[in-house]
Amino acid sequence: MPRPPLSDQAAAKIALRRAALANRQARLPEIRERGIAAVQRLVPIAQSDTGQAGVIARFLLSLYNGYRFPFDLTDFRRLDLNLFEDCLAVLDMDFQPAEEIHRYVDNGSAVFEQLARDWGFRDFHDDDWRRRRDE
Repeated sequence: MPRPPLSDQAAAKIALRRAALANRQARLPEIRERGIAAVQRLVPIAQSDTGQAGVIARFLLSLYNGYRFPFDLTDFRRLDLNLFEDCLAVLDMDFQPAEEIHRYVDNGSAVFEQLARDWGFRDFHDDDWRRRRDE
């Protein structure tokens, strides 16, 4: 059965969406360059003992493995603007990842696992934190 023709409004929405996707694809090299640079600035901060380091560590770990290390988005409010902007650059890059986040760091798996141990974050590996209590 043939599809009914699209309304002008639906066709316009589809055209806008395609244009937005094409624009993002054209910007991907820049997005990735900014994101990689931000990861490389954030990891040493996460390894330090500043007041904001724990937020950065948890954020990076959530991108590394969100099931194991969930992140509360309201924690972004605890960051200075430059750190928040770096996190957004990493998140923007990770929306369409070319690599997993830990691959942008030398010996990344070990570095990220050490972050989790150093900060004492609970690992939800075998416990789905998304499950409702009454299930």
